[in-house]
Amino acid sequence: MRSSQRLSVALARAGGDWPHQDWPEPEDPHVARLVRVRPPYPRPYPGVDVTVLSCADPGAALPELLKALDGRSVPVIVVSPHRDTDVVVEAFRSGAGYLVEGDHCTHMLSSAVLAATVGHTYLSPAACAAVREAAGRQSAAGDAPERLRSLLSPRETQIIELLSTGLGAQEIGLRLRLSEKTVRNNLSNIYAKLGARGGTEAVLRWLGATGTTPVLHS
Repeated sequence: MRSSQRLSVALARAGGDWPHQDWPEPEDPHVARLVRVRPPYPRPYPGVDVTVLSCADPGAALPELLKALDGRSVPVIVVSPHRDTDVVVEAFRSGAGYLVEGDHCTHMLSSAVLAATVGHTYLSPAACAAVREAAGRQSAAGDAPERLRSLLSPRETQIIELLSTGLGAQEIGLRLRLSEKTVRNNLSNIYAKLGARGGTEAVLRWLGATGTTPVLHS
C-alpha cells in the first residue's frame, strides 16, 4: 500500500458492542471507507484492504470469518475482551492481529490497521503477554526455543525480540537506528533461519509457542 492511498476497512461484528464508536473519525487520514458486515457474511466478501473483527468469542467467530474470506489475502485484526492464552495464540497462528478490549486505544487500532497492510501482525500488550505465556508453557514442557536462538546473530536477536513485542520494521529501525531496508533484510534472514514463512510464524517459533521444527535453508 502506498502512503498516499486511503484504506477500505470492513468492520465485522459477531456479537457485542463495538468499543470504539468514535473510530474511524469522518476525516480519518487513513480510512476512506468503512463497510459493516455481520454473520452470515456476504458472498462474495466485499473488496476491502483490512477486516477488523469485533467479537466476544474469537474461537468461534474467527474461523467463520476466515471461511467467508475463502483464501483471500485480506488481513484480519481481532478486537475482543477475550484474553485467554490459548484463544489469543490460536488467532495469532491464523495470522490475525489481536487487540484486547481495554488494552488499546483508537490510535493503536489505526496503527494495527496500517501495519496489517504491509504484512505485520499487531498485538496489544495483553495479547503479546498471552503469546509469551504460551511460550513459557512450551519451555516448561521441554520444548524450549534455545536451539532456535543459537541460529541468530546478536543483531537478528534484537530484531526478532522487538518484532515479538508488536513493532513493525519501521519502528524497529527507529529503535535500533537502522534503515527500514536493513531491518527488512535482517527479517528475511531470520525467516530463512527459522524456516518461517513470515513474521507471525517466526515469532511463534522464536517464543516457543509452536512445536513445528524449522527447516533450515542453505
